[in-house]
Amino acid sequence: MIAVVVASLGRPDNVAMLLDRLALQTQLPSQVVLSLESDADAPPEADYPFIVDRIFGTRGTSVQRNRGLDLLSPDADIVVFYDDDFVPSRFALEGIDRFFTAHPDISGASGLVLKDGIKGPGISPAEAVHIMDNADAMGNSDSTRILKAVDGLYGCNMAFQVDRIAGLRFDESLPLYGWFEDLDFGGQVKSPIVQTDAFVGVHCGEKRGREKNGRRLGYSQIANPVYLARKGTMKRRYALRAILGRVAMNHMRLFRPEPWIDRPGRAVGNWIAVFDLVIGRCQPNRILDL
Repeated sequence: MIAVVVASLGRPDNVAMLLDRLALQTQLPSQVVLSLESDADAPPEADYPFIVDRIFGTRGTSVQRNRGLDLLSPDADIVVFYDDDFVPSRFALEGIDRFFTAHPDISGASGLVLKDGIKGPGISPAEAVHIMDNADAMGNSDSTRILKAVDGLYGCNMAFQVDRIAGLRFDESLPLYGWFEDLDFGGQVKSPIVQTDAFVGVHCGEKRGREKNGRRLGYSQIANPVYLARKGTMKRRYALRAILGRVAMNHMRLFRPEPWIDRPGRAVGNWIAVFDLVIGRCQPNRILDL
């Protein structure tokens, strides 16, 4: 049986769309857990052909996903984590089941993202649905291919065999949006994790207006990789590459920033993290003070 966990904040319309997409699946989930902060994050009640559990508590990607894990049915064999702005193929859960049946030694997998709005201004839900419907019209590929082994999975769209992650939790020391909490979780898994095209979808990467506090994300871009490298769930060379690439991008686009990104704020956050690193107080939870 496949359970789906969705951590969401302030996007009830996206969650409603995702639930509608899950209701179209050729293989339905046995359970969907919506991990939210308050009723304001919840979509309207509706009848779905699967159980929808809602759980409320403090915000933060890691803590919300952990609450979802705690609420999983004991019958769940596979758990899928979807971002609230992800639009899965209607064959996605069928593909996930088929993939793990073909590869019982694989602990976790990320599906192929056909288009990712996180790399630009974002993709509207209507456009994402259009892209995915056109792809689905070509039929189910029946693929079980492993595209490559990876050190961590992409959190917008990742699935794990439940028995392989027993006792594992997302690191709640990574507050708010987490930033690399998905890579950290995958880094705790001892057996192989991979990327596959057995299941696919579109990630909206939707932006709700301009980024208001880039300092927090800029700080996390340095603090979180440093923390995870020290913890041992992220390779040091990957952490260094992640830091340098994002710091360089923030400064290269400082004077011509994208309308949806607070590049000056991110650059300031980068420098605050560098200063904290030098004086020995660089920790992910420092963003709560910024």
